[in-house]
Amino acid sequence: MTPQLTIRSTAARVTAYAWLAFALLNLLDLGVGITGSARYDLTSATVAALLLLGSGIAYVIGLRPAIVADEAGVAVRNPLRDVRVPWRAVKEVTGDTAVSVRFAGPGGAELRTRAWVLQTSPRAQAKAEARARRDAAETGRAAMAAQVRGRTPTAYAAQQITEIGERHRPAAETAKTAKTAKAATDGDGADGDGAETGRVSWSVPAVAALAVPAALVVVLIVVAAVG
Repeated sequence: MTPQLTIRSTAARVTAYAWLAFALLNLLDLGVGITGSARYDLTSATVAALLLLGSGIAYVIGLRPAIVADEAGVAVRNPLRDVRVPWRAVKEVTGDTAVSVRFAGPGGAELRTRAWVLQTSPRAQAKAEARARRDAAETGRAAMAAQVRGRTPTAYAAQQITEIGERHRPAAETAKTAKTAKAATDGDGADGDGAETGRVSWSVPAVAALAVPAALVVVLIVVAAVG
């Protein structure tokens, strides 16, 4: 599917890439001695493990989080978990302090996920409301001000996602009959009666990016303490 809307944090991605560049240069320095002699001891190994752990954090927090909407549905990638919801399963998309998707889950359960990316503070939300009221008072165009009231980045993103869903929901309705039998058989994105549902799963690469270097750091610290 071709993404029709992809939302990421530019600041977080720039910070993450900056850290990755810093970590790479330091790992090269430890390995080949760019600024001095290369060192192959327990201290260097611990520093390298810490740099890898920091890189894992940069990936999980800075590079992974995103909201992606395409013809089939909307996906919310948070630091450690992935949520994929077909348009037919989406109940509501809201944007207050964060973009939130309410959707039908397995077994008839109603679930809600909040996106890590693109969060707005309550203070920013209040300022947006105040700005809309001020614009209405100054211009007298109350209807226009009402349309943009609370138009924070999260509210605008929720509106965009909702509009994409409304455009593609009819196509999803048409395809339901053809997919029901297969979905009921293999359970892929459907509950027992064939209704489409959202899926929540752990991201194996994200968990590994944190768990592996963290375990290495612990082992090296223990070895250093014992030695």
